[in-house]
Amino acid sequence: MEILLPVLTLGALGLIFGIGLAIASKKFAVQMDPRLEKIHGLLPGANCGSCGGAGCFGFAEAVLSGKLMIDNCRVASDEAKEEIAKVLGRELKKKLKTVAALHCSGGNKIQDRFVYHGLKDCTAANLQLGGQKECLYGCLGFGTCARICPFSAIKMSEGLPIVDAQKCKACNKCVLACPKKLFSLVPTDHNVYIACSSHDLGKDTKSVCPVGCIACKLCEKACKFDAIHVLENLAAIDYNKCTSCGECVKVCPVKCILVRK
Repeated sequence: MEILLPVLTLGALGLIFGIGLAIASKKFAVQMDPRLEKIHGLLPGANCGSCGGAGCFGFAEAVLSGKLMIDNCRVASDEAKEEIAKVLGRELKKKLKTVAALHCSGGNKIQDRFVYHGLKDCTAANLQLGGQKECLYGCLGFGTCARICPFSAIKMSEGLPIVDAQKCKACNKCVLACPKKLFSLVPTDHNVYIACSSHDLGKDTKSVCPVGCIACKLCEKACKFDAIHVLENLAAIDYNKCTSCGECVKVCPVKCILVRK
């Protein structure tokens, strides 16, 4: 009898608390918009964060609330984005498709100015006198961009990261990760880009890199569309004017203007 009474008391209390929790869960339950699950199901599940949301679910919530646009997701296919637009009853505003391009072609062609013994990471190396390379603008070659790419779109070869345009989703992670700011996102409908970032005088660039822009302006003279100009000792392409005719590629004496493969 002494044991039975506490057991019954605890059982009764458990029953009362259980009923109370069941009532509370129904009364205070947060109703989830059924569209949220549909949107999340249409997303690729990469959780790369390049959209500005906290993963794909965070992006779905932000799109539903209007904080982010559908096209902020750089990874989802056009078909998936159109389906999301239908779920939301909105018009899909498409952005220009882009792909990552590396503005350096030095790699192993550039000598080291000192022996670096630190962490094999571009950001860490850059903290030591701007990195070990003689060209202070060039790629340090430790592959931080390749490691951070969530789509395995970057591979290292001969001291340079090579972008696979078919795999690249323009997530912008390599752009943000590179301490030398050597990556940019260029329109996919243009396959010509400048593979150099040096703003040194031509003779100084040539002394450390055989494939660096020497600001000769031959590309500028060859372009019939006024789409390329040498600014601060470096050629720059205006993609609003560029037709990818390739004339600048042909005349460049150091071959720092490349055609994306």
